[in-house]
Amino acid sequence: MTKIAPSILSADFTKLGSEVAECISGGAEYIHFDVMDGQFVPNISIGIPVLKSLRKHSGAFLDVHLMIDRPLRYAADFCAAGADLVTFHVEADTADNIKKAIATVKEKGKKAGLSVKPKTPASALLPFIDDLDLVLVMTVEPGFGGQSFMADMLPKISEIKNYISERGLDCELEVDGGIAPDTAKLVKAAGANVLVAGSAVFGAADRAAAIENIRNA
Repeated sequence: MTKIAPSILSADFTKLGSEVAECISGGAEYIHFDVMDGQFVPNISIGIPVLKSLRKHSGAFLDVHLMIDRPLRYAADFCAAGADLVTFHVEADTADNIKKAIATVKEKGKKAGLSVKPKTPASALLPFIDDLDLVLVMTVEPGFGGQSFMADMLPKISEIKNYISERGLDCELEVDGGIAPDTAKLVKAAGANVLVAGSAVFGAADRAAAIENIRNA
């Protein structure tokens, strides 16, 4: 089953609660919550206070993507703030600290994910993949919304899907960046089952129709 995760980076933050509620009622399985620190990526977004507030007002599955340096420092805090899944970047720290961050999330009873930037090879995930609930492939450079889809990432998606299948893992494969109905078809064919979409959902007048168009592409 294809799951849709609207990215609130493209939402209207003056009415975030109702924006999220509209996506969930429109059929979205996850809500993608992008956190940027101005260090790991050259932009700053939102963090723990907004996550806590959203958690109080929504029962949605909150898919938190930490685009931050040294995520181990905050992994437990994001779990406590209401994340259901915490994903961080393999490039953001040493291998030992990435393993500790994964373990921290699991100890808190949450799901753990790991993401790779476009220039990072799929093989960088291999030391960690057996412990993951989700792998996130970036099909744009992380840090900004509204970028164009990088079609040269499709072989990487397929390669990671093969890793997951060969090991018989219960691990979802998520794609984030430039997702709309035309690109959704490509990433699904490559093996992705969770699709992050920002402007394609929040820029549509009919959110439910936008979600279904992406899902059924």
